[in-house]
Amino acid sequence: MEMRRLGNTGMRVSALGLGTLTWGRDTLESEAAAQLEAFVEAGGNLVDTSPTYGDGQAEQVLGRLLEHSSSTATDAAGAACTAVTREDLVIVSKAGVSRRHDESFVDASRHNLLSSLDRTLVNLGTDYVDLWLIQVPDPHTDFDLVLGALWSAWSSGKARYVGLSNHAGWQCAYAAARLREGTVNVPGLAAVENEYSLLNRQAEAEVLPAAQSLGFGFLGWSALGRGVLTGKYRNSVPPDSRAASLHLQGFVQPYLQGRYRSIVESVATAAQGLEVSPLAVSLAWALQKPGVSSAIVGARSAEQFHQILGALGTKVPRQVMTALDEVSDPRLPVA
Repeated sequence: MEMRRLGNTGMRVSALGLGTLTWGRDTLESEAAAQLEAFVEAGGNLVDTSPTYGDGQAEQVLGRLLEHSSSTATDAAGAACTAVTREDLVIVSKAGVSRRHDESFVDASRHNLLSSLDRTLVNLGTDYVDLWLIQVPDPHTDFDLVLGALWSAWSSGKARYVGLSNHAGWQCAYAAARLREGTVNVPGLAAVENEYSLLNRQAEAEVLPAAQSLGFGFLGWSALGRGVLTGKYRNSVPPDSRAASLHLQGFVQPYLQGRYRSIVESVATAAQGLEVSPLAVSLAWALQKPGVSSAIVGARSAEQFHQILGALGTKVPRQVMTALDEVSDPRLPVA
């Protein structure tokens, strides 16, 4: 698998990132283990998680799979799961969204952020995360205090690098400047992680240009458009899909209507012409866009993830890239 630099940090991350959004809830631990093994065997290293993923279980699943090199863990169904060593991975986790009484809320206070990081380390069974991100903006907390928490996490050694997720371009630029003030010893803003696919190109307006100009990496989550770009929803909603899930149907539904449908059909047409799958075209498009350090994808099952790995060799010709750029132009109306 291709390895890419994460901005100007010097760290190398796999072009494909493994997402854990459904681990522990929709994805059994044995399936998660199979995904992780296949990912590492294919040369991947970047694993993206969060305390909120899998209703709070994803980090714990990942931690059990990392517990002992060459050991086995057992999921609730009694299936053996072969672990992968901590050194194999670049682990990305986040803080700033909490859950209480089955409801999520934003809290980027210093106390909550650093307490969340401590819980993450316990869940993962590790002393540090490679990249720690503020998951979403908190309009009620002074941004400089948020950046101070990032600095504290880095200076304590609990986070090797720090960054932002789902933030606006101005916030990323401001953070990059503030985190580099005063001394060359601080790490600066290592990376930002925002949604990025043919169905959501908002990052191209400000965040990607800022990353390329200021030297921080860019991680694009949901590179397959929340699963819609695989083409599985062109004619119906499969009963075992995210759009049919009580947990995730609201996450997928916005991309099943309006102009998004025409984008999916254009991807399907391109795939037919190139004799590959829509999944392969969509993933290749994201990986071929300038400034993308890693395109993050998630799969419910090991079988689905093997299909993603099998699509990695696809290259989209320049003319097809241009056509897809035109039909998915974010300046066009959604409806």
